[in-house]
Amino acid sequence: MSQTDAIRAHWADQIAEQVSRQDRAIVLSTGISPSGEIHIGNMREVLTADAVYRALADRGLPARFHFVADSLDPLRRVYPFLDPATYAPLVGQPLSSIPCPCRAHGSYAEHFLAPFLAALSQLRIAAEIEHADRMYASGRMTAWVVRALEERDRIARILNEVTGKEVGPEWSPFQPTCPTCGRMTGVRVTGFDAREASVSYACACGSNGTVPIAGGGKLTWRVDWPARWCALGVTVEPFGKDHATRGGSYDSGARIVREAFGGEPPFPIPYEWIRLKGQGDMSSSRGNVLSIGRVLEVVPPEALRYLVLRERPSRTIAFDPGPPLLHLVDELDDATARGRDERAVELSRTGGFRPVGVPFQHLVVVAQAARFDVGRALDVLRRGGYSTADPEAVAGRMVYARRWLEDFAPEDVRFEVQDRLPEAARGLPEATRQLLARLADQLDETLDAEAIHRTIHDLATSSNAVPPAELFRAVYLALLGKPRGPRAGWFVQLLGPSFCAQRLREAAAAG
Repeated sequence: MSQTDAIRAHWADQIAEQVSRQDRAIVLSTGISPSGEIHIGNMREVLTADAVYRALADRGLPARFHFVADSLDPLRRVYPFLDPATYAPLVGQPLSSIPCPCRAHGSYAEHFLAPFLAALSQLRIAAEIEHADRMYASGRMTAWVVRALEERDRIARILNEVTGKEVGPEWSPFQPTCPTCGRMTGVRVTGFDAREASVSYACACGSNGTVPIAGGGKLTWRVDWPARWCALGVTVEPFGKDHATRGGSYDSGARIVREAFGGEPPFPIPYEWIRLKGQGDMSSSRGNVLSIGRVLEVVPPEALRYLVLRERPSRTIAFDPGPPLLHLVDELDDATARGRDERAVELSRTGGFRPVGVPFQHLVVVAQAARFDVGRALDVLRRGGYSTADPEAVAGRMVYARRWLEDFAPEDVRFEVQDRLPEAARGLPEATRQLLARLADQLDETLDAEAIHRTIHDLATSSNAVPPAELFRAVYLALLGKPRGPRAGWFVQLLGPSFCAQRLREAAAAG
């Protein structure tokens, strides 16, 4: 596929083409509530917007890109990762007002935002960061709150018609924060003063009075979203499929922004969830998450970008952090990889990416065989025909390999070449030890991997005393202290036939 065809085929370019036809400035926006660990499922929203933002830039079209932290959302319940004694009394309070779980950040919201914002930097996503609590406190949302309060009946009718749920007579589009108990839940608006930009309230805790709109609460979600579109001038926004359902937040928001605020809704980009293998859709509140930071410790940031950008937003992504994650990196690395999406690769490589020239799965084995010594690893790679491997890139990728092995590798992928003959290789049957000695004599530096593998197999077959599987097992025990490992011929060549021959002779002598 040519470069032009790749651009035409990629979803980000198709969306960029569509939004470029709008007769208004292009402003992309995304938003996440920092109620828990922000995971790679959440990251799909931001990466989707970033891909369109970059596709627009490739066309020379100016655009702005916001990320809004919904830091003013209330804590809805005590999540499994929270201490009930500490946080049960705080349910209903804004996340920006609740103490940080680790006491190292300014608030609960900042605790979960900090690693996410660091990940944005690693992923080279240059979004303008907005904090909802600051947007309201600064007065930027006040005009839209007043408008919503004035249009209360119209908005209530829209919500009724869109959702099919009756809006009660006491409902208000604004949620005040009670100055006494600090909660948003259980607080009722009893009146408002547009000139003074304030609301009167009565709280379930018994408190009542007046609070300023700026810093005194927030709009409810279904009204806050269209008000934010107006305040930020949003014209394009990705959002999860839950908001895209019939009667969902986007449907109600589109009508509210048109009929109550006099604006237009943004171009919608609904996206599907990322599912964690064996655990279903990721959810911070259920604790079923894989944090962005943790994934960025085991693969380059471009791989996480590629995971999202190679799939259309409407398709579910099944994420397996095991061996399939290594294949993903190789697809990004290798221009000849089957199924590689060239435009997704281009949008994923945001600068500073250095292809290694060695399959990641192979490097995982080499790194362990070299005991994570870069110099030894490069020697092994050269012996294996990877003479053009970039030393600096190899060193960086080996760091990822070590972390992947520690966190996600299946047990049968992990191994450690032993300094001495393992105890498990002592006292092998006499017939097996004799074959190990003969095998040691036949190992030669000129043999390739297939020849070594065939030699092991043929020795056992010709002996009629030791099954081939048993001889292979003995080789692994002598080298690794475990009965299985990487393909034997290739592994012996990787470690060096001379080293392996010496170890096999030690096993043969250890009767």
